[in-house]
Amino acid sequence: MTGRGFRPPRRRGAIPTRIVLAVLFLAGLGYGGACLWFVRHEPEFVFHPTRRASVAPAKAGLHGVAEIRLATADGEHLYGWWVPPQPGHGAIVLLPGSGAILSDDAPLFGDLAAHGFGVIGIDYRGNGASSGHPSEAGLRSDARAAFDFAHAAVRQARIAVFGISLGTGIALGLAHDRPVAGVLLDSPYASVLRLFELRGPPLPYRLLMADPLNSQALIGTLHVPVMILHGTDDLTVPIAEARRLYAAAHQPKTMIEVAGAGHAQVWFGGAREAALQALAAWTAP
Repeated sequence: MTGRGFRPPRRRGAIPTRIVLAVLFLAGLGYGGACLWFVRHEPEFVFHPTRRASVAPAKAGLHGVAEIRLATADGEHLYGWWVPPQPGHGAIVLLPGSGAILSDDAPLFGDLAAHGFGVIGIDYRGNGASSGHPSEAGLRSDARAAFDFAHAAVRQARIAVFGISLGTGIALGLAHDRPVAGVLLDSPYASVLRLFELRGPPLPYRLLMADPLNSQALIGTLHVPVMILHGTDDLTVPIAEARRLYAAAHQPKTMIEVAGAGHAQVWFGGAREAALQALAAWTAP
């Protein structure tokens, strides 16, 4: 044996430590990059903003509906529709889902108006002709601007809020921020953060998300009537989310499960009459 030292022979097939470390480094670098990419694009994943513009009400088949412009408290300008209530009726703030514009919900808007309700609907900031960029705080500001417009237009009317999909969390935020008469939720989630945890890539969403939209926490602070509509075959938001939300709500509360209905398909799929009755009762003079 010489003075140069002894090196034990490398086991055949063993991977050198430096290669293992290099692989781990690259994997960590890739994972960190994925986290940064999610943070950068979170508004797109959560809110799906679209620059499709809502068509005028008449082109959407609605008559007697005015196009309006709303200014929010933080300086954005929103496109919306408004129809005042018929005598003896209240008003409804209609809040759409992600990736939707107001004219996508023209049949629903028209149905509510045909039953005598005043209805105000908006394109959220960053959507259609509305200015700005979406965030949870921003959309809640948009909803408050819609409520305040309706309240100023018909001061004696009681106002309910009707949220669809993404709009359900915003509707609950509005009920927390303004004195709404009742809350109607179509295809709601209990938490957008948990939806990402259930279905998204394995990322630390609780550390990354700026807009978790925790509806379950919000609904527990409310003391107004709540009605939840959800389809049993909803593949976008599992019905377990709606059941979790219902469990967290205070009385009076109602949940209607529409057999065979998919996401946001419950209004014209079996829950309409009960929902219309609830809206009429909540907003009655």
